[in-house]
Amino acid sequence: MLPEVVFVGTGGTIASIGKSPFDILDYGHNDARVPAHEVIASVPSRDGLARIRAIPFKSIDSAAVSLADWSELATLCEELVRADPLPAGIVIGHGTASLEETAYCLSLTLRLTIPVVIVGSMRPLNGLSSDAALNLVSAVRVASNPRSIGRGVLVVLNDEIHSARDVTKASTFRLHAFQSPDFGILGQVDGDEVHFYRQTERRHTMASEFAVADIARMPRVDIAYSYVGADGAAIRAFIDAGAQGIVSAGFGPGTATPAEFEALKEARSKGVVVVQSSRVGSGRTLDAANHRSLGIVAADNLSPPKARILLGLSLARDKSVEEISDIFKEY
Repeated sequence: MLPEVVFVGTGGTIASIGKSPFDILDYGHNDARVPAHEVIASVPSRDGLARIRAIPFKSIDSAAVSLADWSELATLCEELVRADPLPAGIVIGHGTASLEETAYCLSLTLRLTIPVVIVGSMRPLNGLSSDAALNLVSAVRVASNPRSIGRGVLVVLNDEIHSARDVTKASTFRLHAFQSPDFGILGQVDGDEVHFYRQTERRHTMASEFAVADIARMPRVDIAYSYVGADGAAIRAFIDAGAQGIVSAGFGPGTATPAEFEALKEARSKGVVVVQSSRVGSGRTLDAANHRSLGIVAADNLSPPKARILLGLSLARDKSVEEISDIFKEY
């Protein structure tokens, strides 16, 4: 018997319908998305692939995803793994705007071993040369493959398998938009063959100390983006808005402007936890001596949005600055 894979539809481009096959850029204006079972029906032939069970979840643009959506989605995944019989894997159809953030949040909070694969597309379902159907087929192949077990939450697009921690959207429209800049892909899907070449060493899923319940407890954490002349006004506004954490998306190896640094000092004096990240998209953040003296945590090589998620979950657990510093070295 073929393995069962559950497909959870959340909307996004992979479920979107443009006005015509040539409507491959501004199709969101059409505001037309199909439910999960119709996304599955777009695959021409599923014979020999898997038994795919579609579950509708949401039908939204991924720019509208909220912490509440993450919490509901993670809870649904936990419910699915308590089912009898246990599905071979879960595939989540997702818009590409926030796909990498959803994937990383799930990788930190889901305590399971079966594969959870996040998939999207860069072109709408009915678009000319749409990548939706093939990306979905590749995701199902990965989710149903026994070698995917225990590898955490995976992201599959353009025949490539990425780690949820490493992957980022690096282009607005290109089919190869999703990249893992520092360490590369985990594997590839070639036709009906799934090939893995490496796996992440950082903690995730069963090895993570975080849980689904922590998502709802995440406090406000904001990101301050550095640029020439930044005066710290955004940082002070975030403090006034009640932020309990701030991620500084700094220059180069992880430095803010002098004025921003003064504002970050003010944040620390008020008990706000600060994580220093970088805006450049690749490489580890410098764990600078002047940062350590203030209790500013280095983000390692996490992007600012992913550093925000890890900081938010850590604050939900009431972790100290010292504990958070260790967490960023382990996750």
